[in-house]
Amino acid sequence: MAPAVSHPPNVVFLDDHAQRQVNVDAATYYGASESYSRSRTYSHSYLHGYTPRRPPTFEDDLHLRSRRMSHDEKSVTAPPRRFLIDVEETIRVVLEQEDTDGDFQISVTDAGPKTMALGTATSNGFKAFDIRGTYMLSNLLQELALARDHNRKRIILDEARLTENPVDRLSRMIKHSFWHSLTRRIDGDGLEIITADPKNRTGRINPRIYVPHGEPAMAEYYRKVAREKPHINLDVQVLPPKPDDPSFVKSLNNKPGLLALAMNEVDDGRGGKTLKGIPFIVPGARFNELYNWDSYFISLGLLVDGQVNMAKGMVDHFIFEIKHYGKILNGSRSYYLCRTQPPFLTDMALQIYNQLDQSDIKANQAWLKRAIQAAIKEYHTVWVAEPRMDPKTGLSRYRPDGLGIPPETEATHFTHILEPYAAKHGISVLEFSEKYNDGIIEEPGLDEYFLHDRAVRESGHDTTYRFEKRCANLATIDLQSLLYKYEIDIGTAIREVFDDELELEEDFPLAPFPPGPEVYANPQRESSKSRVQNSDEWFERAEFRRQQIDKYMWNESKALYFDYDSVKERQILYESVTSFWPLWAGCASEEQCWQLVTQSLKKFEVIGGVVSGTEESRGQISLDRPNRQWDYPYAWPPHQIMIWVGLERYGYLEEAQRLAYRFLYMMTTAFVDFNGVVPEKFDAVKLSHLVDAEYGNQGIDFKMVPREGFGWMNAAYQVGLTFLTTHMRRAVAACTSPEVFFGANVSGLAAGPSHIADNFLPTDALNLALGNLDMNTAIATSV
Repeated sequence: MAPAVSHPPNVVFLDDHAQRQVNVDAATYYGASESYSRSRTYSHSYLHGYTPRRPPTFEDDLHLRSRRMSHDEKSVTAPPRRFLIDVEETIRVVLEQEDTDGDFQISVTDAGPKTMALGTATSNGFKAFDIRGTYMLSNLLQELALARDHNRKRIILDEARLTENPVDRLSRMIKHSFWHSLTRRIDGDGLEIITADPKNRTGRINPRIYVPHGEPAMAEYYRKVAREKPHINLDVQVLPPKPDDPSFVKSLNNKPGLLALAMNEVDDGRGGKTLKGIPFIVPGARFNELYNWDSYFISLGLLVDGQVNMAKGMVDHFIFEIKHYGKILNGSRSYYLCRTQPPFLTDMALQIYNQLDQSDIKANQAWLKRAIQAAIKEYHTVWVAEPRMDPKTGLSRYRPDGLGIPPETEATHFTHILEPYAAKHGISVLEFSEKYNDGIIEEPGLDEYFLHDRAVRESGHDTTYRFEKRCANLATIDLQSLLYKYEIDIGTAIREVFDDELELEEDFPLAPFPPGPEVYANPQRESSKSRVQNSDEWFERAEFRRQQIDKYMWNESKALYFDYDSVKERQILYESVTSFWPLWAGCASEEQCWQLVTQSLKKFEVIGGVVSGTEESRGQISLDRPNRQWDYPYAWPPHQIMIWVGLERYGYLEEAQRLAYRFLYMMTTAFVDFNGVVPEKFDAVKLSHLVDAEYGNQGIDFKMVPREGFGWMNAAYQVGLTFLTTHMRRAVAACTSPEVFFGANVSGLAAGPSHIADNFLPTDALNLALGNLDMNTAIATSV
């Protein structure tokens, strides 16, 4: 009689779960029990060391490895292939063999053999099978890192996780991993993560939180956290009633801190009550706080992924910010108190409202009412109030208050601007900066420069030659489009949800309408509580703004909208892709839309989607005039999403799908060729995330496995997939170039200027990556 085979307790055998789910999130896949083979030779397998029967071959030894072609594929009746892997040892071998540039990633730029033999699980590792190519090897490295995260020493890995459709894999990672990794909470449990601020250059690392005036329970809560967790060294400060006074905000430059956000009262588990922070999503990388317009685009991705409550909580934070800080802040740090960002609150709230659980209509309406009331306050006290409002044209501008040098930038960011002034006063740049910030030295020219610089940051497009030294004077087409949408959304919500009557609960001054220099010169303002709001007033405001947009910003001969300089009283003829934002807002006529699509779209469409602006408008780039990250040839998620939705709104679905395909193709090829990377932005002409513009590229600095992606890029992928047909999705997954998928002569492009052809370059990922590296090396050498 054969001896009994001894197995570990609670063992799960490989063939007991042959039908287990494979392409699921890592917690589900690696959180289950370990799997074993029934073989009697378990103790003799290669579980405790990577010793494949066939060593990797490279260069001159290639003849030793048999070629694997179509006849090697498994039959349809064969069981799924699985590998028996020692996690730590295989990580070591993969990195040693394949990561030739030492960045803990496997990409097309690595010079390894791009092949590795793994032992199969059914043979206890004695039989080996080749894993080949950048994509499978980078997926292997990612899976090993995830297994390590779950404390797995050995795993049985399904081959299907290495060969997973890249579109499905990226979308799954965003939904089940990236959003979770980007989630933050401001309370006792989440403070240590959220208070970390990579932009803080004061040298102080102990966390500080500023609590708004009028929230004593919140202040006491954080004081209690500080007492109960002394190792954090939490500094709790209460803000004055007017926290956005420029002098006060400047006084916080040397003691930056996190701004408190909305909280819910919950049971403390001991029969009492406590506060708990409402979770939200941060952009990622160096942006570790709640941002304004990032959050709107992130919320679109959350809604696609069914995370309605997460998106709803972000609106709750914006309502809180408007109430306590006077505006939706650029970001929830003390140095952003004077500054907002492009306004998206109404569309964000309405989209979430439409997806709320319909079992409690009254609660949903009460929530929407709070959001619309907050948006009305923000509209009147920020966007149509001076100095942002230009009474003469009735158009609004990005024009925030503020004093001194923006403190959230790198220490040397403004050195080239400050050096001439420091030389003028015969002192160092550092000494000049301190005296200028303290008001000891006055320089009106520098004041004007930083006025425009703060406006650029408020616009979200920081930075671009479109706004260079003039942003605060510009009524931009993107801002007018967003405010037109505010006016339409508010009017629609009042009419459709609130029976055409909305009473405002908070007291604030209403901006006069219609605008004009005389009425704005009169300090008397109507109170928000003096009357109920009705839809007619808001629709009148929207119609007035549409007329002003057409009067000052539409250029019939060029078939584009342009920004309007309210000081020089003329259009600024910089060609920006935000000219298509009126399509998203619905304020363009059918004729204007037709002209934009047939005459102007070709100026911005490149192989990877749409670029921020045209090369002609940007001008020549040199060492003395470096590129700006919101100019040609860079492509950003918000521009893509806005143009997709705008084109679809006016019935140009094929164009929207084509642009979505281009951008998702660029994202997918980067994901496949560069270890799962999801960056902040792309060079859409070269199809490269290896860009060197101003602040670098966030989201690309990770080891072995991407953890977060980047907020609005994640969202763009999830939203973009909703535009693609099944055929398009399959083609993207196969990394089929748009040149191939749509053909060389794309409708609307072939008839364009000859320079359009330059926007469609060869798309070999390795050549592009190496070309980019060569370019960077040349620049460094010349410097």
